[in-house]
Amino acid sequence: MLDGLPVQAVSARAYTIPTDAPEADGTFTWTKTTLVFVEVQAGGKTGMGYTYADASVAELIESVLAPATLGRDAMNVSAAWTGMQRAVRNLGRSGLASCGISAVDIALWDLKAKLLDLPLARLLGSVRDSVPIYGSGGFTTYSDEQLRAQLSSWVERDGCGAVKMKIGTHPEQDPHRVAVAKKAIGAAALFVDANGALSARQALHFATIFAGSADIRWFEEPVSSDDLPGLRFVRDNAPYSVDIAAGEYVYTQDDARNMLGRGAVDVQQADATRCGGITGFLAIGTLCEAHHTDLSGHCAPSLHVAAACAIPRFRNLEWFHDHVRIEHMLFEGAPVPRDGNIKPDLSRPGLGLAFKNADAEQYAV
Repeated sequence: MLDGLPVQAVSARAYTIPTDAPEADGTFTWTKTTLVFVEVQAGGKTGMGYTYADASVAELIESVLAPATLGRDAMNVSAAWTGMQRAVRNLGRSGLASCGISAVDIALWDLKAKLLDLPLARLLGSVRDSVPIYGSGGFTTYSDEQLRAQLSSWVERDGCGAVKMKIGTHPEQDPHRVAVAKKAIGAAALFVDANGALSARQALHFATIFAGSADIRWFEEPVSSDDLPGLRFVRDNAPYSVDIAAGEYVYTQDDARNMLGRGAVDVQQADATRCGGITGFLAIGTLCEAHHTDLSGHCAPSLHVAAACAIPRFRNLEWFHDHVRIEHMLFEGAPVPRDGNIKPDLSRPGLGLAFKNADAEQYAV
């Protein structure tokens, strides 16, 4: 047993929630989303965290990551994070292992803040009081009417200054879809996301068309994030008004360092549920500061809001339809937008969330 308040228990459980309609992007289709929920206990308090991944991550957490965390000082999150990184050495740090580490790390930060009776935003420190969000969805399975209704609601109801739609499933249809979207949102900025579906030359072609016809301001994963030369090509040649963004599949700090070092993006993305939790997310924020590049948070807004307030060079947070829906279904205290921003709840310790166990039980795997 280590000195201080030892971590006494680590548990994980998976929940699979059907989408409210079939969804697709340029490279994938889905009808359900799985949330892996983690609890850690120490000093009579319980911290929570989660990731969006496969249900098998719950077993990985309990069989591999829990032994690396139990008995460690709950106040020393970095030691547990390092222990978990070492525990997965022979499994591979990226992918599912990193998702599991992320969920446990988030739970440990939530626990530490609760032990100190502080909101997580106060524990991490803040350079801003709120975080700008952009509405995100616009799936390629949507009809024109569904697309109009969803995107316009984020602008009119939530005050978002920007919204994002998916493209790339049927590229020949995308000029029409983009025109429909732009007409629906008026003066708000339009972002597009190809999820790596296009070649570099295709992406440059569409970036030029969309910049002229719909004034798009953000082109996410125009090519695969694994193709750093392709991302750099699109970035170097796209209209100056279009920012190239990528990074949702960053799992380690090295992944982010390579992307930044190659000059592949105007906006670096990272996801705390994948990149090593809050510890990894903050570290990537420091890398972005050193490379004079803005960081954007990918999905899971309830988990990102406190950390996003702590990062100096932070641009925006994705208000992703699936995750917003799930977090409001299953968590008390999930943030609600006001004038296109969300704020951490400073009246409650930790993340400010409470899991609705009874409501979640029907989705348990």
